[in-house]
Amino acid sequence: MGSALTSIGLPVALGIIMFGLGLSLRPADFARVAKHPKAVLVALACQLVLLPAICLGLVVLFQLPPVLAVGMMLLAASPGGTSANLYSHLFRGDVALNISLTAINSVVAVFTLPLIANFAIWLFLPGQPELGVQFAKAVEVFAIVLLPVLLGMLVRWWKPRFAEAMDKPVRIASMIILAVVIAGAVVANWALLVANVGQLALITVLFCALSLAVGFFVPRLFRVEPRQAVASSFEIGIHNATLAIVIAQTVLGSMEMSLPAAVYGVLMFFIALGWGFLLRRLVPVRAEAHATTASDPAARA
Repeated sequence: MGSALTSIGLPVALGIIMFGLGLSLRPADFARVAKHPKAVLVALACQLVLLPAICLGLVVLFQLPPVLAVGMMLLAASPGGTSANLYSHLFRGDVALNISLTAINSVVAVFTLPLIANFAIWLFLPGQPELGVQFAKAVEVFAIVLLPVLLGMLVRWWKPRFAEAMDKPVRIASMIILAVVIAGAVVANWALLVANVGQLALITVLFCALSLAVGFFVPRLFRVEPRQAVASSFEIGIHNATLAIVIAQTVLGSMEMSLPAAVYGVLMFFIALGWGFLLRRLVPVRAEAHATTASDPAARA
């Protein structure tokens, strides 16, 4: 079961998820960056600089075994998950900004994820260069992450009605597939998980909570409007756990390395839900209405 899940199920599952993401994207989602450059740049700085640094600090603090430490860094290097858009919608975030950030992060991750993975392996697993993401494996990461997204965007351009009709079913299928992938990873590594669940549960909860907080408060420090800060929070705080699992198991060939992402993938939903209700207190409805009016010329008129 574990072998079939790793070699066939995981890549197919992630391909469907990324294809579904592509169905929701248009070239305009990338162009929208020019309208909100500060919000995008601050969010990307948090995603690419602050989160790996925070994760590294947690890994050192918790003194995780080297393989699990690399797995945590893989999780930190993964872009935002597709669930971020849903949470942003539920808790009054700027979903359009979420879509733009997801699109940009998916492209950027093709380059940054191998770099962070190699750094983590060099730091925690020295003397094992065979685990590194060399050029051939970097191409594999590109194929896993970006090609399904591009295919989904092509389908949306070619058959927009079909893409709209398939958007919801593919999202539901993606959630089910994510649950199956995480369950499969847990079952295949049950003994390892039981041995490390104490450390992994606490560090993944802390990492998720800190990611959500950084994604909201850092943009607010730079005077990013509240709704955009909410979108940034969920985009930065909800990582693509499936991608981290796929990279660990199929690209780097380590089942144990995927455990942090598997544990995170289960606990993240509950933490993000609680954080969303807290954000409703931090972002009053009047502030949201003001932000919407300020950013919409028609509303001002």
